[in-house]
Amino acid sequence: MKNKQPLKKTICLVCYALLWWGCSNAVRSQQNESDSPSAQIAGHNFREDTDHSEKTGRRPVQKRQDFRVMFYNVENLFDTYDDPRKNDNEFLPDGAMRWTPARYYRHLRKTAQVISAIGEWDTPAVCGLCEVENDTVLVHLLNRTSLKEQHYDYCITTGNDARGINNALIYQRDKFKYLGHSSERIPFTNKRKRSRDILHVWGELINGERLDLFVCHFPSRSGGEKETEPDRLDAAKFLRKLCDSLYKIRPDANIIVMGDFNDNPYDKSVQTMLKGSKAKDNLVNLFGDPKKLNFQGTHKFQGEWSQLDQMIISKNWSRYLEKDSPRIFAPDFLLTKKNNRGEQSPLRKYTGKIYKGGHSDHLPIVADFSLPFTGTEKPVAP
Repeated sequence: MKNKQPLKKTICLVCYALLWWGCSNAVRSQQNESDSPSAQIAGHNFREDTDHSEKTGRRPVQKRQDFRVMFYNVENLFDTYDDPRKNDNEFLPDGAMRWTPARYYRHLRKTAQVISAIGEWDTPAVCGLCEVENDTVLVHLLNRTSLKEQHYDYCITTGNDARGINNALIYQRDKFKYLGHSSERIPFTNKRKRSRDILHVWGELINGERLDLFVCHFPSRSGGEKETEPDRLDAAKFLRKLCDSLYKIRPDANIIVMGDFNDNPYDKSVQTMLKGSKAKDNLVNLFGDPKKLNFQGTHKFQGEWSQLDQMIISKNWSRYLEKDSPRIFAPDFLLTKKNNRGEQSPLRKYTGKIYKGGHSDHLPIVADFSLPFTGTEKPVAP
């Protein structure tokens, strides 16, 4: 009997060792799968879809990346320094708007708040901005606000607008591989006309495709809608030529045009942009149908809402659009309190020369896209 006890203990120890070894291998196997490159592409925001095919007997394992696009007119995002080449005197500490460093940094924080809020759990992959003065304000926006943790980079136009405002794009480097950009000067019929250049940015997506983005701020209606319409038509025709030049190189071009067009979707300038020389080259206005919009508009003037801010895309790019995702971002913190008629307006920074401390006189727009990334195909088990 004395000899049997050590034998039992030995058998128990061997069984325990085998059980521990099996569990450890299972854990290591799960860790290896989660640490594989295909599981970590771009770091986040992937969904995995599996498509069973009876014909091929193969199952492509496909991951999809969420790609959110935003546009926002940030209303006079000036720094506090004098640019002797531009008419920015109003937005100086001793200027008419009393544009102090405190007000400047408050506006930076509020702009960052909107971009973060529109991203919900994650900030937009790309965001077009207009009424941005220069590189300085973008560096401050991306490094001295809550956006610092989002790893954005930027590019900006170098236009000849009299006040010195420009168009810009901020983009997340892990979702949009920047390849280049250009500042496109609009050839106006009126040779004395000065305005913002069109920003053209091109880059590569996670699925290897190229994406071309245009950020615009067409000439304003100041001086009269009809009187200034020729300027916006010149801008629209030029933008259409830029898109057509892309179609000649790549018939299946992925194009996003976004901006403040200072015209509504039904106006002549916007309609001019949509029509290509061939039907397949027509562009699609995601904000062209007021019945499908979730809010009255993005800008309010003399009590009337208008849809000046729009996002227009190529037919090829539209296949990635998430259904019903194009929307106006209109949370309560971007709007005034309701008046006695229940009406609201964008909570703007200034009313005339009276400082209100709001965000902007425009509401931002957003649309979601879903990009496929196909990894190694796995055969379906017979």
